[in-house]
Amino acid sequence: MTGTTRTAGVRDGKGEAAGPLLLGVRHHGPGSARAVRAALTAARPEAVLIEGPPEGNALLPLAADPAMRPPVALLAHAVDDPGRASFWPMAAFSPEWVALRWALEHGAAVRFFDLPAAATLALNADPTWGDGDEEELHPPDPAAGLRVDPLAALARTAGHDDPERWWEDVIEHRGDGDPCAPFAAVAEAMAVLRETYGAGGHGRDLVREAHMRLELRAARREFGDDRVAVVCGAWHVPALRRRTAVAADRALLKGLPKVRTETTWVPWTHRRLARRSGYGAGIDSPGWYGHLFAVPDRPVERWLTKVAGLLREEDRPVSPAHVIEAVRLADTLAALRGRPLAGLGETTDAVRAVLCEGSDVPLALVRDRLVVGDELGEVPAGAPAVPLQRDLERRQRALRLRPEARERELELDLRKDNDAARSRLLHRLRLLGVDWGVPAAGRSGTGTFRETWRLRWEPELHVRVAEAGVWGTTVHDAATARAEARAAAAGGLAGITALAEQCLLAGLSAALPVVMRALADRAALDADVGHLAQALPALARALRYGDVRGTDTAALAGVAAGLAERICVGLPPACAGLDHDAAGEMRGHLDAVHTALGLLPADAARAERWTGVLRRLAGRDAVAGLIRGRAVRILLDDGRLGDDETARLMGLALSPGAPPGDAAAWLEGFVGGASGGGLLLVHDERLLGLVDAWLAGVPQDAFGDVLPLLRRTFGAYEPAVRRTLGELVARGPSAAAARVRAGVPGFAEAPDERRANAVLPVLRLLLGEGTANTDPATGTDSGRGRVTPTARAVPAGEITGVER
Repeated sequence: MTGTTRTAGVRDGKGEAAGPLLLGVRHHGPGSARAVRAALTAARPEAVLIEGPPEGNALLPLAADPAMRPPVALLAHAVDDPGRASFWPMAAFSPEWVALRWALEHGAAVRFFDLPAAATLALNADPTWGDGDEEELHPPDPAAGLRVDPLAALARTAGHDDPERWWEDVIEHRGDGDPCAPFAAVAEAMAVLRETYGAGGHGRDLVREAHMRLELRAARREFGDDRVAVVCGAWHVPALRRRTAVAADRALLKGLPKVRTETTWVPWTHRRLARRSGYGAGIDSPGWYGHLFAVPDRPVERWLTKVAGLLREEDRPVSPAHVIEAVRLADTLAALRGRPLAGLGETTDAVRAVLCEGSDVPLALVRDRLVVGDELGEVPAGAPAVPLQRDLERRQRALRLRPEARERELELDLRKDNDAARSRLLHRLRLLGVDWGVPAAGRSGTGTFRETWRLRWEPELHVRVAEAGVWGTTVHDAATARAEARAAAAGGLAGITALAEQCLLAGLSAALPVVMRALADRAALDADVGHLAQALPALARALRYGDVRGTDTAALAGVAAGLAERICVGLPPACAGLDHDAAGEMRGHLDAVHTALGLLPADAARAERWTGVLRRLAGRDAVAGLIRGRAVRILLDDGRLGDDETARLMGLALSPGAPPGDAAAWLEGFVGGASGGGLLLVHDERLLGLVDAWLAGVPQDAFGDVLPLLRRTFGAYEPAVRRTLGELVARGPSAAAARVRAGVPGFAEAPDERRANAVLPVLRLLLGEGTANTDPATGTDSGRGRVTPTARAVPAGEITGVER
């Protein structure tokens, strides 16, 4: 490099600083950020060069906009392939951000001078250029083929086993001395490290540093040698100080691949700055570092006060005396450990011992909310964005659905217009691969008019939105085009029925005709009963949701009816001759089809056909015992099979002439844990007696073979159910009969219809049919249908657990 360069704190022989001001920093270091600001204020350069892609230079003035609030990141993505993207994150305590804001506030020219993103994205696709992570800027170890962490190497040299703690002691906890002093020392240390681990560095580092040197030369010619300041990773400072020929640097850059790129600012989060979230050049505690940068005066006292406030919000008994004691303990620990100031380790130990009373449960909350944090940055509306992103932002504002970094739960009532629109937006985004919201199990019953979502906005979703922009300029149009493309490419019947369900949930009526044509074509060609059984539940759910969302589902109803007919015809032969694993899979299909048929519009003929299918399955010896037992249980639960017939079929399946393995499989299908069979045995001791007698008669040599099935069957029961069954077996199967003869209330040979009818007035009130003057003793209407004045019509589904 022609001319001279200077590192902060280094002066020439005349006592004056010479050459550009090189400030080697650690990314996201609050101590480095304060030192950078002080050094720039002292030197007052006319130009500031910052490590970053030059494509972002046009966006730098946006950093002065009051609406720009870090953490933010510069996003660059390939125009033809938006999924190929890189981020350059900056927090409020990042030295690069501080340098950028200083330059804008003081009228200095500011530029990014790293390798262009066009080349970076092209190199990322080439595995020979390293790991392709522009966020991880660690130097390499050529001998080992690994990348080396310079902070870890320096910490080990200083006798420390924790690089984070060493850096805090040396840099972050420094006082108000000479702000330029650490830059010279760090630059000298990095020069030694580069000599130790290879002066040339990693192949990508060589190319990047060649480009940096060329940009630095251009800035020096434009502004003068001593009017330029450089803020970059400390690892690169020795390379920028080294004298090299211009031709050599240009030769390194010759022939680099490039792709067409677009850049913009996007919000970032503290959680994404944390190393545990996968960000390679991140820090373990962005919330703590942000606190150190924002509160240089009495940081420990203010931090522990903040922790106390969080714990008090969570109803933890924390007083000012606790805070005082925690501060004293943190200072004492720092003194005992030889640290200049209590760091995160000392404050965490003090919080655990004093504020959390030794418990790690509230401490985990402190780590999540404060040490890492959920800070989400903001960018001004003037930042470039794809049209789809703009439409999404408009929809978010209109629906009052603000993106947040912290995960939260959202309950939607689909009978309300705004909630229904929110549901459609979230479903459309999921269809586009933008998983801002994930459906969750609701807490308010099974009514179809309610939805529960878990929302969390992640910075990577901006890339997903950019990728989805190829499908359209609005969320609705993009989701419609994406659904049509998926319908054309779908190979399996189950996948396309799930797509039809998604279209209904997302309100994409324009895509439904294309999806339905594809569905009809696949259904006509697919003869596999298993595939048909997998496809029917999604159609049934879509039909059921349609009335709540006001969607026309007539076309779906016809396809669903056709699938149901084909399943009824093909299921019995498909269930013959199956081994245990295949029978288990078919049992799942049987349950799914039975549930789906219950969701379809009422059809007496179809219900009779399905009952006939179940009866054939229950009575055919060629069908696996697991499926026969499940068919009997379904018929019993639906009232299609009497107790006597059920007992007869059970007795045949568990008779001494039946193979023990087949009998155990039948029992698993009939009273398996997932089907609530334990309660059935508790309340029907006749069936329990049959099971008990069969178990007692299993031959000793066969018992080992059936034991795994039995353990799987009975081990899935709730502990209370197992305990009750054990007590019943211990008393003997005649206990129920004895209670019947003794007239114990609640036990009888047959159901007492008179007592059962007493609940009918309450059911009528819950279902909104009004309360007739029903005699609770007889269950009959004594008032010819007159409704009492206290009865009110309740909309179907308003009561928890009542389906609409």
